[in-house]
Amino acid sequence: MNFLELIKKRTSIRAYAEEPVEREKLERCLEAARLAPSACNSQPWTFVLVDEPELTKKLAATTFSTIAPFNKFVMQSKAILAIIIEKPNVLSQIGGRIKDRDFFLIDIGIAAEHFCLQAAELGIGTCMLGWFNEKEAQKLLNIPRKKRIGLLISIGYPKKDEAAKQRPRKEFQDVVKINSYQ
Repeated sequence: MNFLELIKKRTSIRAYAEEPVEREKLERCLEAARLAPSACNSQPWTFVLVDEPELTKKLAATTFSTIAPFNKFVMQSKAILAIIIEKPNVLSQIGGRIKDRDFFLIDIGIAAEHFCLQAAELGIGTCMLGWFNEKEAQKLLNIPRKKRIGLLISIGYPKKDEAAKQRPRKEFQDVVKINSYQ
């Protein structure tokens, strides 16, 4: 498929089939994420893949609560990826301070999307999650307290009706400006 077709195919999947995702395919997605560009080539990430069923369920349970029940679909995931923020290299840190930008957050976003695009090409569904109990997730995954989890990504083959859903997008002319915002 061409790139725009792949982009249209990649959408946040919130209903997963029972079929497990093959480790080889997950490793291919991890390789795509590993190869993502980053500010000053700092590669400020570590990827923790969880595909053991019991641990996947426990990690999924950190993404919702009685106060925020909206991520319960994650319990259907066959795997979850945690992207751990690592200290960026010195040049990236200096640039971030000078420009008042958290380049490492942009970097993990690029890596996450590389993972999700590769998954979409393989017919695997994903959903990026920023809402989770970080302390509990850190404990489950043996992540040092001083490290942060930037994102979780739920993973699984989409249920047939879920894969066909097209999410609405704003029209091109509503979000694109040429040469000037006004």
